Amino acid sequence: MCKAGGRVRTRHGLRVLSVYEGFFSGGARIVHTDVVRGLAEGGQSHQVLSIHGEVHREATRQRMEDDHCYRALTASGVPVTSLGRTAGLVDGTVAASVFSGPELAETARSMAAADVILSLKEQPLALLNNPGLPRRPVVACLHRSDPENQGPALDELKAAVADGKVAALVCCAESTRAAYEAAGVPGPLLHVIPNGVDLLRFRPDPAARAAFRAGLGIPAGAPVVVLAARYAPMKNVPLFLRAARAWLAREGGGHVVMCGAGMSGANPALRADVDAVFADAPELTGRVHALGVRHDMEAVYAGSDVVALTSVSGEAAPLCLIEGMMCGAVPVATDVGDSASIVAGHGFVTPPDPGAVALAWTAALAGRAGFAPALARSRERFSRERMIAAYADLLDRVHAAHTGGWATESPAYGDPAY
Repeated sequence: MCKAGGRVRTRHGLRVLSVYEGFFSGGARIVHTDVVRGLAEGGQSHQVLSIHGEVHREATRQRMEDDHCYRALTASGVPVTSLGRTAGLVDGTVAASVFSGPELAETARSMAAADVILSLKEQPLALLNNPGLPRRPVVACLHRSDPENQGPALDELKAAVADGKVAALVCCAESTRAAYEAAGVPGPLLHVIPNGVDLLRFRPDPAARAAFRAGLGIPAGAPVVVLAARYAPMKNVPLFLRAARAWLAREGGGHVVMCGAGMSGANPALRADVDAVFADAPELTGRVHALGVRHDMEAVYAGSDVVALTSVSGEAAPLCLIEGMMCGAVPVATDVGDSASIVAGHGFVTPPDPGAVALAWTAALAGRAGFAPALARSRERFSRERMIAAYADLLDRVHAAHTGGWATESPAYGDPAY
């Protein structure tokens, strides 16, 4: 790493291999894709290896080649290859952890061409822990706050640490760091790099707001609440729907929007949830919009007034809250992971009670203009550039420690010198 004018530039030519369990809709992959693209733009050489070429989850078939992150990476010149597996995943856990000779040979070839390995979450360590693979320092990127609910992945992480494979662990939130340290992961390995977003993309946009609403037939002045989440138990979709039932009955012109994998009428489980919650008031469902996976989230957030999160577990630094806030939507979240610290001064934290959630949405709408200055002031805190600079600094240091090369003092993440 070198510094000029107080800015951090990554070492040009550093070769980094990212290993994914698969390409499927979710905040961790969005963040990691943005990091990889930013680091490649800064001069590093990146490639991605995906264990699965196709996954089936959240009632959605998700092929690697169709994935928005895959397309963004390849469009940026980052090579992406796959071991070609097809699997259904349960709560992000790889269904099979036994790898064939050809799979291990392909992995070894990819690792041999890298200086540092990035593991997107801990699940790919089931592959990287196989004996005989090239020894490269591994940096695992952790994006949840419930390691005990990650199946065998926590054991794989501890095994990789004990073997000396893991050189560092990136935690996207303080809650992640605390949870993994409490689970027995050595504290000195854990480095917090908070999530950031592209501030040029995620910003208030009156034209996008008008176009999004017009596309759904939502009046310009109608209040809109959005939930951006995959259909999974940790997201507590029934709680969101119960809050929506109470809020829509009170807000005669209000609308709620749901988007994410499995958040569409094609998912029978979601249809059943909606039918159960709105059984006594089916007419309200005309103002419930289930949009599925969207690739124009900046327009969705710009078209909304409140960004909601009703998760019950697992969250660390929810990307939806940050993206929504940067587009001018007021965040209302349950107290999971770092949600409370993200929302502080910008919106509301609620207990997991539908009535309380619905009242908080109303309060957020009433106070939206008052929150606007604080949201504007917080933009630098959530910038993509700060996040990428911190990743670049850490990767350079890991490589230097592994090769016995140079090492320099550098500012911590968030220091004005960045």
